[in-house]
Amino acid sequence: MILRIDHVSLAVKDYEGAVEFYTKILGAVSQFSGTDNSLKYYWETFTLGDLSRFELLKSTGEESFLENFFKNKEGGIHHLVLQTPDIEMTIKVLEENNIPYFGYRRSEVWKELFIHPKDAFGVLLQIAEFKPTDWLSPSMGMPGDQKWSIDKDTNDICLTITHPGGGNVKLNLTREEIKRLIQDLKNMIE
Repeated sequence: MILRIDHVSLAVKDYEGAVEFYTKILGAVSQFSGTDNSLKYYWETFTLGDLSRFELLKSTGEESFLENFFKNKEGGIHHLVLQTPDIEMTIKVLEENNIPYFGYRRSEVWKELFIHPKDAFGVLLQIAEFKPTDWLSPSMGMPGDQKWSIDKDTNDICLTITHPGGGNVKLNLTREEIKRLIQDLKNMIE
């Protein structure tokens, strides 16, 4: 039912300070952002390393859905985003198990629902169906339909493979590891 954790969403009052901390100190890279005028918030998603993502949320005005969250704190983890391959199947499983959900929405690129923290052991869950590559900078993937690339430095060979969740996985392999990989691949196709 769940493919993976896509990202952790952090709500912050000091948005500029948070962006500076995550980008300048920890090396996060901004990927995409947007504003939801109906719920009065701004969001921006960042990557850290090869596959880790998080989102920063900030209120854009009074009556933001974040007001209640900020009542007694400056910020923190707001929700966890889980990717599903099929939101309709997810709904069926939740209903069969009497797990309530809310906020079900559909668009061409994003389908989502939420499970309240009281029903998910203290964590607000957002479960969504989407294509991860729709939400990543093209620089995080490989061109076209390419699924791997190989680079060489003096000691190692770097094998980069696309990840179905978006982004790439980089493996530094020695010559001996590459020879074993080649042999394993040959054995699989023979």
